[in-house]
Amino acid sequence: MQTSKTFYITTPIYYPSDNLHIGHAYTTVAADALARFKKLTGYEVRFLTGSDEHGQKIERSARERGETPQEYVDKIVAGFKNLWHSLNISYDDFIRTTEDRHKIVVQKVFQKLYDQGDIYKASYKGWYCTPCETLWTEARLENGSCPDCGRSVEQLEEESYFFKISKYADRMLKYIEDNPDFIQPASRRNEMVSFIKSGLEDLCVSRTTFDWGIPVPFDEKHVIYVWVDALTNYISALGYGEEDDMLFQKFWPADIHLVGKDIVRFHTIIWPIILMALELPLPKQVVGHGWVLLDSGKMSKSKGNVIDPLVLINKYGVDAIRYYLLREMPLGADVIYSEEALVHRINVDLANDFGNLFNRTCAMVNKYFKGRLQTPSVPEGPDNELIQLAQSMPLEVEEFMERREFSNALAAILRLVGRANKYLEETTPWALAKEPAKQDRLNTVLYNVAEALRFATVAVTPFMPGLPKRAWPLLGIENQPHLFTWGSLQWGQLPNGTELKRGEPLFPRIDTALLEEA
Repeated sequence: MQTSKTFYITTPIYYPSDNLHIGHAYTTVAADALARFKKLTGYEVRFLTGSDEHGQKIERSARERGETPQEYVDKIVAGFKNLWHSLNISYDDFIRTTEDRHKIVVQKVFQKLYDQGDIYKASYKGWYCTPCETLWTEARLENGSCPDCGRSVEQLEEESYFFKISKYADRMLKYIEDNPDFIQPASRRNEMVSFIKSGLEDLCVSRTTFDWGIPVPFDEKHVIYVWVDALTNYISALGYGEEDDMLFQKFWPADIHLVGKDIVRFHTIIWPIILMALELPLPKQVVGHGWVLLDSGKMSKSKGNVIDPLVLINKYGVDAIRYYLLREMPLGADVIYSEEALVHRINVDLANDFGNLFNRTCAMVNKYFKGRLQTPSVPEGPDNELIQLAQSMPLEVEEFMERREFSNALAAILRLVGRANKYLEETTPWALAKEPAKQDRLNTVLYNVAEALRFATVAVTPFMPGLPKRAWPLLGIENQPHLFTWGSLQWGQLPNGTELKRGEPLFPRIDTALLEEA
C-alpha cells in the first residue's frame, strides 16, 4: 500500500512529430527539479516521462519520408532521450506507446469500458484537426478553424466507438468543486469548470481512417484513438492490470501530472473521467504551466522560430539553462524567452552573486588561513541575521515547492546568497586580516559565509544538479556526503579544519558579445 513518503510525478508523453524545443524542456526540467527535491527531502520517488507515438499525423509524416511509422518514431524518440540526458533529467521510466507493456494495458482498459457499457459504436460526422489530433463539432470551431491552434480543419465522417463522457460530467464537476487544489493554478480550474458547464459531448475513441495505432481488441478494423491510448500511459507504466502490480499499488494515484496549459483539458476532464469509469483513484493534482513564448508569439515549427535547447546547453551550460527556465517562469504564467534575459540571469544571479561569493570566500580562506577553517567563535553583530536566514531558508523552500512555485523557491535560495555577499561587505574580512588580534573574528566571518554557501548549494541541487560536483571540492567536503543532505541543513556542520580550495569560476561571466554570434 502507498505510504505518505512516496511521490509519483509525470510529464506529458511528447509527440514525436519533430524534435523538441525549449518549451518542452521547461516542462521536463520542472518535473525533474520537483522529483529531485522530493528525493532530497526523503521521499521514494517515481518520475515518468515518455512518447506518444501513434496517430494519423505520424503515419502521414513517415509515408512522406519513405519510412515505416516505427522507423520514423524510433529516430525522433532517440533525440528525445538525448535531450533529456543533456538536460540532466533523472526520470525513472520512459514509456513509449508502441511498447507491448503499454498496448496490453490500453486494450484491457478499452475492453473493460466496453464491457460495462461505457463505450458504444456510432457514426461520426464532424471536423478534424490533424496537428492537434482533435475532433470538433461545428459549434466548437472558432471562425471555422480549430479553437486550440487556429489551423484549418477537415470534415470527417466515419464509424467510431464513443466513450460516454457525458455520463460522468456532473460527477467530474462535483469532484473539481470539492477538491479545489486538484487543478492548478486557479485560472486553469475556472476554465475547466466553464468547459464542463458548457456541455460535454461523448468522446470519439476509435478511428478507421488510419492503421498506425493499437487495434480495438474486439474489432480490429478500428484503432484505439489518442485519448484512451496516450492518457493510459500514466498507469500502464506502473503495470496496472498485471498480476504483479506492485508499482501501481505503491505509487498510484499520481501526486502530480505536470502539463502545458494547452493540454490541461485532456488531463483534468477526459483522463479523470476514464479513471472514474475504471473505478480508480484520480491523480491528486494537475498543474498546467504557461508557455515559453517569443516576442513573435508562440513557438511553432511551421513559423521556423523554435529555440533548440541543445544549442543553448552547448553555449551556456546545462545548469545555467535549467536555472533560467525555473527562475524566469512563475507558476501558470507565460514567459517571453530572449537570449538577453538568459544572459542577464547568468551574469547577475549566477556569476556576480553565487559564483563570485564562492570565489571570494575560497580566495580569502586560502590567503588568510592557508585554506583551512576552524570552529567559529560566538556570533556577534550581523552574524545572527545571516544564520537565521540560512536556518529559515529550507522550510521556506519546502513551502514554495509544495505549491510548485519553482521561481520563488530559487529566489529564497538566492536571497541567502545575496545576504552572504552583503555580510562580507558589513564585516570587511580584508580589514580584519590586517589586525592580528582579530584573527578569530576573521575566521568566524569566513566560516559563516562558507556554511551559507553549503546551505545554498544543498538547496539548489535539485534545480542545478551538476553544480555540487564542482562546488563541494571548493568547500573541501567532496568526500563527506552526509553534509549534502536536506537533514544536514543545521547551522555549524562544516567540520573543524575544513580545507577550502581555489578553482575555476563556477559560473563564468558571459560576454554579451556572444549574443551577436549564433
